[in-house]
Amino acid sequence: MRNAKPSTFGVIGLGRFGSALAMSLAEAGKDVIVVDCNEEKVRELRHYTEYAFVTDNLSKEALQEIGIQNCDTVIVCIGEKIDISILTTLNVVSLGVPHVIAKAISSDHGTVLEKIGAEVVYPERDMALRLGKRLIANNNFLDFISLSNEVEIQQIPVTDRIAGISVERLDIRRKYGLNIIAIESNGNTETEISPEYRIRKDDILVVIGKMDNIWKFEHEI
Repeated sequence: MRNAKPSTFGVIGLGRFGSALAMSLAEAGKDVIVVDCNEEKVRELRHYTEYAFVTDNLSKEALQEIGIQNCDTVIVCIGEKIDISILTTLNVVSLGVPHVIAKAISSDHGTVLEKIGAEVVYPERDMALRLGKRLIANNNFLDFISLSNEVEIQQIPVTDRIAGISVERLDIRRKYGLNIIAIESNGNTETEISPEYRIRKDDILVVIGKMDNIWKFEHEI
């Protein structure tokens, strides 16, 4: 892809953060270029964008061939491999991308990325701060909490697609391996949920299960 359309985003690195970000942008109607070395992850994103590239070469030349320099904003979502994160961010900045955002996993990592010229985000820290503010504000369920590397509790707003359907008919335990542990409705939290309960448009489902299953359910509704 040598000439991307205006307002095109680039997402480099399709881990949890990068994949969710790319899906959100694509579902919002944005043009998105995604890049990762994992063919399976890239294949999954091809349901959302035709500009999905598999490469383990993140050199300036390789990124230019993909068309990253034509993006308005590029998000480098490589956290764990700090050396690759820094080098890739440097390559993107040197290609003249107007807005470069990079994920950092530590303050030192972030400091280097900022000196290179990137805007830095700290997903885990920002999530913790957001949860802290929510806890201070009220005692309702958390909108997201990680119990382990695989199991999470998360709030999912009801969409038109499932509004009016009973909990029994929704059957997310069988279809997605998830359990509804509460439903928030009009500021109240109900934990004793009848199978006959019909889900309302303004409800928020609080589900527990493996994070991949939660993502699948969230994106399919």
